[in-house]
Amino acid sequence: MTDPQPSASIRMDALAAHLTEAAAAWAARLGLPQDGEAQFALQLGEAGLQLVELGPQAPGPVRVDFVEGAMAHRRQFGGGSGQMIAKAVGVQPGVRPRVLDATAGLGRDAFVLASLGCEMTLIERQPLIAALLEDGLARAAGDAEVGAIVARMRLLAGNAIELMGAWAEEAPQVIYLDPMFPHRDKSALVKKEMRLFRPFVGDDLDAPALLAAALGLASHRVVVKRPRKAPVIDGPKPGYALEGKSSRYDIYPKKSLGKA
Repeated sequence: MTDPQPSASIRMDALAAHLTEAAAAWAARLGLPQDGEAQFALQLGEAGLQLVELGPQAPGPVRVDFVEGAMAHRRQFGGGSGQMIAKAVGVQPGVRPRVLDATAGLGRDAFVLASLGCEMTLIERQPLIAALLEDGLARAAGDAEVGAIVARMRLLAGNAIELMGAWAEEAPQVIYLDPMFPHRDKSALVKKEMRLFRPFVGDDLDAPALLAAALGLASHRVVVKRPRKAPVIDGPKPGYALEGKSSRYDIYPKKSLGKA
């Protein structure tokens, strides 16, 4: 399946005169115009890159921030290795698996795992989201506390199915998948992000192929995050699942994660 094509118009804006050159570089990389009417804008400001819907009734911008806000709170108070995602990927005393997050999005789940000590590779195929994530990682790298965490996060932009099929380095022990559809998260933050991203991303209709590629590459297990009541992805059935209040982790074990 080819990557989803944008169904909405978007332009690149610089929010300060001294950022015009850097904004032009992003526009060239992403093939975005820098003027004209548009429904959305990718903006470069003092706080980094952000995606915003234009118009009087539009929600606020979305950007990646690993240092402050929700991610800082989760890093400090999220439950550490007792979190369900940590259990799902196999974090345990003495074991911090190498994880490939093949549907990285804005990098929240990968950041949680990196904060617990996992070496993370992230793949994001939508160029706008990959740009936001790249910018967020670059800004966080300079933070005294968070820099060591994002140093464990490597970003690859491209189609995950193709990248996994052509993988030439050591296989990841765990591959983590969180296909966009059919999530039903009702939080205001996620609803705002979905409103912004849906015109550019669409639904992950190739989830079965994504699962097949992951099962072919992972050395130890594949983990798929799903809404709690959603059906499993078409293909082999998971070995078991971990269920929370709103989400479920379907786990496809291949072999046990031994201690490092």
